[in-house]
Amino acid sequence: MLDVETAENKAVGDTTAGVFGLAGRVCVVTGAGGGIGRAIAVTLAEAGARLVILDRSADTAAETLDAVRVRGAEAVAIGCDTADEASVAAAAAQSAERMGACGVLVNNAGILRPGPLETLTSTEWHAVLSVNLTGYFHCAQAFGRQMRGNGGGAMVHIASIAAHHPTPFSGAYNVAKAGIVMLSRQLAIEWGGVGIRSNVVSPGMILTPMSAAFYAQPGAAERRSATIPGGRIGQPEDIARAVLFLASPLSAYITGDEITVDGGYTRNIMSLVPRAGYADGGT
Repeated sequence: MLDVETAENKAVGDTTAGVFGLAGRVCVVTGAGGGIGRAIAVTLAEAGARLVILDRSADTAAETLDAVRVRGAEAVAIGCDTADEASVAAAAAQSAERMGACGVLVNNAGILRPGPLETLTSTEWHAVLSVNLTGYFHCAQAFGRQMRGNGGGAMVHIASIAAHHPTPFSGAYNVAKAGIVMLSRQLAIEWGGVGIRSNVVSPGMILTPMSAAFYAQPGAAERRSATIPGGRIGQPEDIARAVLFLASPLSAYITGDEITVDGGYTRNIMSLVPRAGYADGGT
């Protein structure tokens, strides 16, 4: 049986580590060049973490690097195509050499290639799966080895409410996101014995550069917001705060789980069903 006095439990009790216990901890964020990834990197930096910023785009990675350094964080940016196993291995080696062993991995890189399944090409199907699912596996393996050799760590994988709710004409996106949830659970049970936790954050409707086109039509944001009990479209920072909790020792006894961050949207289905006599609370 593992000693309950793990590195994470010790960090919770160490008042010098700050409330989230991430001070000085090496956190790797994939797809950190913008949107949710950048918000996660900035939020972890504000908690005192040391950041490794991975992205395919050197320009956007550099922008995130500036954003975290302004907050006083030590950080490096490394070019990486997470769909390419060799690229991930090289990035992991460079990360360890420059910053030390990874303590937190946030798998966030993703792409969207919409299209009907009837005409979706195999190339488009595999393009999405290679980044949105296989890339998560590559990073979990590469950075998980560093965690195993350093007493454990935490992994947080960004999935989506699309993992549980089919979305027509979204190509392989939903399938990949569903795969992330199961990958995380399997990692949790296989690697829990060596001190590695694995959890998922599933965003709902979040305004990011990737989703901006959905809101370009006049009135789209208002119509979408009306379906959300929280009354608004989410922001990348909403996701980042959930990631911060799961990355931190405050969640040391949580693994194989999933936090949905959607303003209550996926719990709102019955309110969309016409029910005579209930429009005003049943009076």
